[in-house]
Amino acid sequence: MTTQSLKKQYTNFIKTQSKALGFDFCGIAKAQYLEEEAPRLENWLNQNMHGEMGYLANNFEKRLDPTKLVEGAKSVVTFLYNYYPEHNLAQEDNYKIAKYAYGTDYHFVIKDKLKLLMEMIHDEIGEVSGRVFVDSAPVMERVWAQKSGLGWIGKNSLLLNKGSGSFFFIAELIIDLELETDAPVTDHCGTCTACIDACPTDAIPTPYVVDGSKCISYFTIELKDEIPREVKGKFENWMFGCDICQDVCPWNKFSKPHQEPQFSHHPDLATMTKQDWHEITQEVFQKVFKKSAVKRTKLPGLKRNIEFLKNK
Repeated sequence: MTTQSLKKQYTNFIKTQSKALGFDFCGIAKAQYLEEEAPRLENWLNQNMHGEMGYLANNFEKRLDPTKLVEGAKSVVTFLYNYYPEHNLAQEDNYKIAKYAYGTDYHFVIKDKLKLLMEMIHDEIGEVSGRVFVDSAPVMERVWAQKSGLGWIGKNSLLLNKGSGSFFFIAELIIDLELETDAPVTDHCGTCTACIDACPTDAIPTPYVVDGSKCISYFTIELKDEIPREVKGKFENWMFGCDICQDVCPWNKFSKPHQEPQFSHHPDLATMTKQDWHEITQEVFQKVFKKSAVKRTKLPGLKRNIEFLKNK
């Protein structure tokens, strides 16, 4: 077989298997230095928009160059996995958590699937070196998703897919196998400023730039110190993460409920009242968030957030 027909065969195999594993989209880009992103990233870091998320300033070159993560990397394969829930648990008169944290922590679910895909690649194609990335290493996942035609980066800095919105987890395989690449798609945000207008903490100072240090998700998850007084009364009852800029995005009217049982919420999560949250114990926390990403804050962190919301 010619090199071209082998590339096509391998590409089709990976895309077919990714669909069988439950991924909604799979796109491929050539593994190369992200030249255009370097000044943008540097500028964002220099303005301290990463706040106390020091890890975002680390590994600057690795973040821009996939060959520094996988020696001899030829392709970045990006996957989208839908997490939009059948039931939106966010109620105006109750405390809210971001939809991505309803069920089992996505890191485990998706990493297991991609490890399985790597095994399939080895069985079918042979010795292929590569690494699996699920939001846990210096990889500019939204940029790679955009480069591989899975959507465009919206004004809220999230990846938007024309037919399915933005409620997706993004993951990558960086491998030393040459594959057929996909073409990027165009931006479809137009003149819309819904996400910018809706953000209660003004975390989107200009279109396509999010000041991470002003984001509700940052305050409720990443920030370990006291939440600043100046954002008091601006959280709209979000106690873990925030979905505001996604909920108002017109493209998310195309979101469809996920088909992943592991992302279903614990039944008690739907019945918790404000009073229940005020009185939450370690036992209840462990039960409701047994494998959830909410465990990142630990109970004291969640209680801090609830106190902040409670004492307006």
